[in-house]
Amino acid sequence: MTDPVAPARTGASTSRPTSISDRLPAPPVGGHRTRAQLEAELDHLRAAPLDDGRLELVVARPALLQRQVLDVGVLSTTDGLVGDTWSQRPSTRTADGSPHPDMQLNIMGSRVARLVAVTDDRMPLAGDQLYVDLDLSEAALPAGTRLAIGTAVVEITDQPHTGCAKFTERFGLDALRFVNSPIGRELRLRGANAKVVVDGEVRPGDRVRRV
Repeated sequence: MTDPVAPARTGASTSRPTSISDRLPAPPVGGHRTRAQLEAELDHLRAAPLDDGRLELVVARPALLQRQVLDVGVLSTTDGLVGDTWSQRPSTRTADGSPHPDMQLNIMGSRVARLVAVTDDRMPLAGDQLYVDLDLSEAALPAGTRLAIGTAVVEITDQPHTGCAKFTERFGLDALRFVNSPIGRELRLRGANAKVVVDGEVRPGDRVRRV
């Protein structure tokens, strides 16, 4: 059984049906990738565009244990991705437990997401909102770097984004150790945190450019 998919907000983001279940993600046929299989793709991961990348997937979390794949996402300086629950999620990194302003968006490399997910339909299980084909390494995108995506602009922040127990459940222990390894952190294989600095709309296929 899969979790229900919440409807998109009228006049905001638009979605298409998805059967992704966050509660009980089906394991990939043949099992999760092994550490050796993951490391064998490092050259491919490193070959992501340094600039002029591409947005491949926009995913909202409309409620706990749900995913919503969007055809159009609205990015807002106050809400992050409209229709996502970032503004309702407490953070252990703020003094009062409020949502962290520098963690509005999680951006993950689509090459990594596709590799650990095994099949494209499992990519949204990572829980990130934007999946891009772009070099997200710390060297390429130091904190403060701004990216133009569609009509919006986002800024990479200094908040680390690492794998957790849920990541292990969905993609396997080897995948967790891979993205959290020294090279994984250097390349930001788990992804990067960002905030919205210019409101706008984003769509899969949009260019991703450093500003």
